[in-house]
Order: sequence, then structure tokens, then C-alpha cells
Amino acid sequence: MDFYDPDELEIVLHRSAGILGVRLHDDGAAEIAGRSRGTPRIANRLLRRVRDYAEVRAAGSIDRTVARAALRVYEVDELGLDRLDRAVLHALVLSFHGGPVGLSTLAVAVGEQPETVEEVAEPFLVRAGLLTRTPRGRVATPAAWHHLGRVPSAGDGTLDLFGGRP
Repeated sequence: MDFYDPDELEIVLHRSAGILGVRLHDDGAAEIAGRSRGTPRIANRLLRRVRDYAEVRAAGSIDRTVARAALRVYEVDELGLDRLDRAVLHALVLSFHGGPVGLSTLAVAVGEQPETVEEVAEPFLVRAGLLTRTPRGRVATPAAWHHLGRVPSAGDGTLDLFGGRP
């Protein structure tokens, strides 16, 4: 099964907004779609959260500004990363200098079960190009460092495809 592109998710969001009885502007739909990980279920969950915020703060109308503010409150960043995703990246980059680090060690560092990290956070982080799995463990990509506002330095844990130093 393929992931949806943002244009397809915007269609889903407009339909769902109609069902929920919320006014969704095109730019608000684009903002939510861009943070939905290519998944309609996540798009609809984010829409419901943004709707709740909009009902209290914006007379029930969702435009880009309202969507951004709501998603900031719910800790969903511009790539669609949530608290767990960012915790994994922070641990990998800041605590383990980019890796490699084993799944169990990484899970302990973020206070989650290894299965949760592996099944919930990792698939999207890998697909987004922020994390790679190597024979020696998980490694933060340069994109992960940059997303966290950091610059990878020499000896940052960056490995080649086979788990060795480039």
C-alpha cells in the first residue's frame, strides 16, 4: 500500500471537515496534509485536534495560521514528527552522538518499550530519511542533525551503508 501525497490528503481532509461541520480553508488543509505522514488516518486525527483548537480559539474556522498554532500546541512539527519521534532523534543525536545505538538502549533513553520505538517511531523516521538501521544499530542521518538544528561533526556516528565509517 502506498502513502498518499499531500494533494490527495487535502481532498480527504475537506471531506472529513464537511462531516465534522468545520470550515477548513485550502491553506489550512495543506498545512495539516503536509504533517500527516502520507496517512489519511493521521490526517483525520490531526484535523479533529485542530478542530478542537479552532472551536476555542478561532470561531471554528481553520486556516494555515490556526492549523500551525494548533499543531504547535499538539507538538506536531512541520515534518509531522511528534513527541516520541523527536525524543528518539534527540536521544540518538545528543546522547549517542548520532549512533550507532541498539534498539533496547534507544528505547530506554526515551522511556518507551523497544516494540513501541521499532513499530511506531522508526518506520516514519526511516521513510523521512532521518534514521537508518545498520547491522551495528540505529544511526541518525545528516537530515536528522539538521532537523534538530545541529551540524554533524567528525566522529558524529555517521556510518556508511554497511555500518562502517565512511
